[in-house]
Amino acid sequence: MKRETTLKENYEFRRVYNKGKSGVSPFLVVYARQNHSGRNRLGVTVSTKLGKAVVRNRARRRLRELFRLSQGQMKQGYDVVLVARSRAVTASHHELSRAYRKLCEKLELMEKQA
Repeated sequence: MKRETTLKENYEFRRVYNKGKSGVSPFLVVYARQNHSGRNRLGVTVSTKLGKAVVRNRARRRLRELFRLSQGQMKQGYDVVLVARSRAVTASHHELSRAYRKLCEKLELMEKQA
């Protein structure tokens, strides 16, 4: 991912946590806030409680891929933070994808289908 499409700084994450909307599932938590820049930016958080570096990095890659694949259907101009939960490590791609899509629809991040 390009640097301009990711959240890196602590204050950016805090802004999304404090002023954004959130949705929760057993696999992940999604926080979203409008950024008025015309494009979506992603931040991913994975706790050390999930496992060692290999496990955490795999969870990060899976969440980034969910975000990347859904860009065609998402509204633009949002900062999105994905927080992996312990079940995200063992979940199948289908389960993660369904949970992510459901949360995005709840937060009204998806475009209306005709």
